[in-house]
Amino acid sequence: MTARKETMSVHEYRYTVLFEPAEEGGYTVTCPALPGLVTEGDTLEQARAMAVEAIQGYLESLAKDGLPFPPEDPQPHTEIIKETLAVAV
Repeated sequence: MTARKETMSVHEYRYTVLFEPAEEGGYTVTCPALPGLVTEGDTLEQARAMAVEAIQGYLESLAKDGLPFPPEDPQPHTEIIKETLAVAV
């Protein structure tokens, strides 16, 4: 019996995220191109890591449902702290 290898392709997507200082400390993160995506972190580094996880989960959910990935939003609505994160799915 021969083992069958399955290959899985991984693509990198880039989305702009916004880091807004939270009143209670830390940061709230949103992604204009992905409606409803909100996460947070106590530090900017933690908020960035949480954003990557949230975007991965969002995109994996779209893929599971057979829906296309939204394009990057070229004009974010606000400019608090803006970064582009790479996410592999």
